[in-house]
Amino acid sequence: MAEADPAARLLPLPDQVALVLQGGGALGSFQVGVFEALEERGIAPNWLAGISIGAVNAALIAGNPPGKRMAALEAFWEETSSSLPSFPLMTGDNSREWLHEWSAAVVATTGVPGMFGPRWLSPFLAMNGSCEALSFYDTAPLKNTLDKLVDWDLLNAGPVRLSVGAVEIESGNFCFFDTTRERIDARHIMASGALPPGLPPVEIDGKYWWDGGLVSNTPLTHILDNQEEDMLVFQVDLFSASNPSRPRTISDVVARAKEIQFSSRTRQVSDMILKLRREREAIRNVLKKLPPAMKDDPDVAKLDALANERALSLVQLIYRANAWEGGARDYEFSARTMREHWAAGRVAVTETMTKSSVLARNILDGKTAAFDLVPR
Repeated sequence: MAEADPAARLLPLPDQVALVLQGGGALGSFQVGVFEALEERGIAPNWLAGISIGAVNAALIAGNPPGKRMAALEAFWEETSSSLPSFPLMTGDNSREWLHEWSAAVVATTGVPGMFGPRWLSPFLAMNGSCEALSFYDTAPLKNTLDKLVDWDLLNAGPVRLSVGAVEIESGNFCFFDTTRERIDARHIMASGALPPGLPPVEIDGKYWWDGGLVSNTPLTHILDNQEEDMLVFQVDLFSASNPSRPRTISDVVARAKEIQFSSRTRQVSDMILKLRREREAIRNVLKKLPPAMKDDPDVAKLDALANERALSLVQLIYRANAWEGGARDYEFSARTMREHWAAGRVAVTETMTKSSVLARNILDGKTAAFDLVPR
């Protein structure tokens, strides 16, 4: 069973507990709140998978021992939000939206401490093929931050499996770097978050990589393609597929476009996986009704192998943006907003756990189901 504190645990934990972290830039502190609340309840994931900022958070967790993981996460997020002053808030969404957009504009101009800074030579003026010609920002600060906060030996040889997704530029192939197959270092994490044209590609063994979110913003498929035991998955999404409010401003348009772009694939993947699992269950039910004489038929055996799978409980924890958060929400790194996202992650877990009996019943019954238990 996955390691956890039985006294604090509210759920029976299967052998594999996975935390799946979507990309979303500054929204990533929501994932920190989720992890903190899960840890407090004795739920310790033994498989972490992330893309972009989700890969960064996953590395900070996997690359630190229990008891020091939250300190590493807090150090990272405190540093990234340290450059923006906190002004007194006026009441109303309009004033908060103005402050939100102003903070994002500062980030676009000056960068984010510990992550990236602007190139003072415009890529349009740089020599073709040079690093300076391929992005607007330099991510050398992120490498320094990761090397400072992550124990790479522990990350690669420790008890927590790590998988991070990136896309290879020349082939366009989407790939997962996985600690069960290769040694991961800062380059792999940076590759997973190298979103063009803002951030530069990352070279690994002669190949160049960009942000995995260009192809898919969720690592869920990698987790389930490699599932070997009954599994509990917490899928933490930073963009909501549904939004009942129609855009009223250009900022709303940008925000909604990002939600659709980065969440629709996640929803499609989840729906496809559950559909396939229902079909496999139907096949297994039919195979049980076959006469004994057909059990040894090679085609039946092949079908039985294809239909075989382990139970899955998929818990979706989705960040739902405030009214004042516009199209800049993924690069607004102010301390106030960071803390609010963090708190929202904690609340999402708390609200989910109020209905933990539903989830626990599914785990104990060994069934496959998806759960979104946070009130909207």
